[in-house]
Amino acid sequence: MNRTPQLSIALVQTDLYWKDKTANLAMLEEKIWELTEKVDLIILPEMFPTGFSMEAAELAEPMNLGICKWMKQMASQTQAVITGSAIIKDEGMFYNRLLWVTPEGEISHYDKRHLFRMAKEEETYSPGQRLPVFDLKGWKICPQVCYDLRFPVFSRNSWKNGEAAYDFLFYVASWPAARTSAWDALLPARAIENLCYVAGVNRIGRDGNEIEYIGHSSAFDFKGVQIANAGEEGKTVLFTLNAEYLESYRAKFPAWMDADNFTIG
Repeated sequence: MNRTPQLSIALVQTDLYWKDKTANLAMLEEKIWELTEKVDLIILPEMFPTGFSMEAAELAEPMNLGICKWMKQMASQTQAVITGSAIIKDEGMFYNRLLWVTPEGEISHYDKRHLFRMAKEEETYSPGQRLPVFDLKGWKICPQVCYDLRFPVFSRNSWKNGEAAYDFLFYVASWPAARTSAWDALLPARAIENLCYVAGVNRIGRDGNEIEYIGHSSAFDFKGVQIANAGEEGKTVLFTLNAEYLESYRAKFPAWMDADNFTIG
């Protein structure tokens, strides 16, 4: 398999200014430049430019405007892929869109599939219809957004000729403190059942709707062992994916061979 032996990742856990793109992008730029090590991928929280808001008509941008241009600039300057979700208007519809921006300026995206009805997200945003897998230095990477974490069928790994559909599954989130126990339980579960690395990036602080977030951004290996943890403070944590370690475990414990076949309707 043609992938780099290791992949270095940064999870940026931070508070966000409520509905203030300029302040958030300036703050995040500072945090990115505070990184002391070169990384391959920088992951930001859900709706990082604004906070988790249903006011899409006020806050949305089309593709390739301010947010996308900022991400292109950051990716070019750091020579790392930058990813996180933002409110995007596309062909008259609003999306909670995860943007994946490479140092070369290429933009791919994933639109959040499972919209959080308890906040009436489905009344404002359109659900995504496809699940892409991104390639980064030979690593296959599957993106997800927040509430997607509760739906394992959609993100389930698959194998073809002994090769996994993806190696790393990540979630960008605005996951409230009231349901932290679910976040802490489901992230390692996704790693174990999919025989892959998993990470989740959550925000901290209190938003304009008085909802509290306490972070717990973390990463797990394919055995469910925690390999990074940001706790409850504003913090950027680094961790590394190891290809030899991953493939050795998959070979020794090929649970995927006994998985049930199914298709998503």
